[in-house]
Amino acid sequence: MIKKLFAAFMCLSIAMAAAAQDESKEDIQKRQQQLQREIAELNSTLNQIKSSKKKSLSQLALVQKKIRTRNALINNINKDLRRLDNTIYTSQLDINRMKRELDSLKENYAKSLVFAYKNRSNYDYLNFIFSATSFNDAVKRIAYLRSYRDYRETQVSTIQKTQRVIEQKIQTLTSNKAEKKSTLVEQGKQLTVLKEDRKEQDDVLNNLKGRESDVAKQIKQNQRDQQKLKGALQAIINREIAEAKRKEAARLKALEEQRKREAAAAAAAKNNAASNNPSSSPADNAKTPPPESPSSNAASVAGNSAAPKSTRVYNVLESTEEDKITSINFETRRGSLPWPVSSGIISIPFGSYTIPGTKITGNNSGINISVPLGVTVKSVADGTVSGVFDMGSGQAVVIRHGKYFTAYSNLNNIKVKSGTEVHAGTVLGTAGPGSEGDGEIVFMVENSSGGYLNPESWLR
Repeated sequence: MIKKLFAAFMCLSIAMAAAAQDESKEDIQKRQQQLQREIAELNSTLNQIKSSKKKSLSQLALVQKKIRTRNALINNINKDLRRLDNTIYTSQLDINRMKRELDSLKENYAKSLVFAYKNRSNYDYLNFIFSATSFNDAVKRIAYLRSYRDYRETQVSTIQKTQRVIEQKIQTLTSNKAEKKSTLVEQGKQLTVLKEDRKEQDDVLNNLKGRESDVAKQIKQNQRDQQKLKGALQAIINREIAEAKRKEAARLKALEEQRKREAAAAAAAKNNAASNNPSSSPADNAKTPPPESPSSNAASVAGNSAAPKSTRVYNVLESTEEDKITSINFETRRGSLPWPVSSGIISIPFGSYTIPGTKITGNNSGINISVPLGVTVKSVADGTVSGVFDMGSGQAVVIRHGKYFTAYSNLNNIKVKSGTEVHAGTVLGTAGPGSEGDGEIVFMVENSSGGYLNPESWLR
């Protein structure tokens, strides 16, 4: 029974050591530093938002985000503690094993010393050599004595090396125990701050519950503003589609007129050739094929090329090569587009939502991002400004990216105008005040068919 328990314990220890090796000390510490920076940024943003006397949805979202991040930090600290425990356990096992080996080496060396002491006289050595039955046997005995002497020297060297390794192991073990002690202190500190964060969350929730009707009115007002923005956005899309259709119709008309001119020129050339060569018969003229126009030659070359056909369905807003490239670039960067602001927190998510701890519900066609008031707002991708208009409480900018559109509302100090070519990172304006006086912007992504897409799945 004891052997089975010992075997199970050893298997568990090996498994724990293998799990600890999956993530190195450097990876754990790097993750810990990243989480601490994120918490510091959240605290900075939260301190700016706290300037409002009223507790806001932005403050609630920030506190909840901070709690999630701190929980992740504590989990990371726990992972580091498990790594240290495994390292300490493995080091202690190594030290115990090496001490046993050292005891065995010392015991063997002591025996060799006793033997050498008992046979210490030169007479015994000479007697051992000269008692050989032949010259070769005497040489072998001399070699044996030399190897025995080297063996004793090797024993001393091995004992000294083992002692040095044990001392190094003990130093490392002491260092790991000190590191574990400091990590436990940090863990306790973070757990204490986590309790304070949760108290702050309860305080914000209780405040919001006390003014639930006011918050509900603000959300309804936000939704009315959003409907106004959606109407303006749809009008822009309809205008862009109509303009694209007009340009496409003009392009097709121009191609048809060019085809007719080329056909008339070919017929005229044929008639001139016939009049200059009266010996040719009408039958010969009938057999002469008409000259191909440049457009038909290009079509023939395109048809004979072995280029694979794309399964992508193109939109009327991609009638030009430039628009196609812009759309494809926007699509391929899904999940990696930069955020429109350098710092902030999503206070109201995309789609249907419920404010935690309240009965307040709503539906959002974009995301509301709480930011410090006046922070710079930038374009997330290359495109063209399709519209800039006043929303009453702020301004909005709509940018076309081929067949996709992004909208940025509740802005001040607009830096662009309709028709401006923009790139990822182009400054559009600054964040204006939200309903509670905090900084806030609304960011939306829409396709040409009027479907609103979850911005979080597009942003990195």
